[in-house]
Amino acid sequence: MIELPDAAGDEADRSRPTAGGIGGIGGIGGTGGTEPRSKVISWHDPHTLAEAGRTLTGADFLRRMAARILPAPPIAELMGMTIRSIDVGDVVFECEPDESTYNPLGIVHGGLACTLLDTVTGCAVHSTLPVGVGYASLEIKVNYLRPIHGGTPILAHGWVTKPGRRVAFADADLRDPSGVLLATASSTCLVVAG
Repeated sequence: MIELPDAAGDEADRSRPTAGGIGGIGGIGGTGGTEPRSKVISWHDPHTLAEAGRTLTGADFLRRMAARILPAPPIAELMGMTIRSIDVGDVVFECEPDESTYNPLGIVHGGLACTLLDTVTGCAVHSTLPVGVGYASLEIKVNYLRPIHGGTPILAHGWVTKPGRRVAFADADLRDPSGVLLATASSTCLVVAG
């Protein structure tokens, strides 16, 4: 049975050993004997980046980000994503998750994998689009095949399976450095003019 502190937040209850580990609940004193860790993230104004993107083809926009002529979007800085390659309809990103992305089971949260897969499917679609045309994710279906651990780079490959003027489709996979398949995805993107 898991015992939680009462709603009043009685400090005496917080000192009892409990299960879990979130919000001071877990272990003696809630920290398990370790000091909190921190991570500092910096990013550029995302609105300025979006404005620049409206003046370029999707492929040129992504190439300028890859070359650091344009800054990466905040989500890329937050999750440590970098662009490895860009061709029209095909992109590869790299990400090296750290323990700040771990779930309560001690492995990388599936949300990081899903975000990375959504990014490469969307960017693969974006790379096919002309000036002034963008996209929005309509749907993504992810298959998680193996656990992902921090400290190991993962490669995310996204490719367009069917381009379109209103809707485009893309697939993606995540692999470890030795090529082991970690997750796959299929995505549908809405193509948005203006």
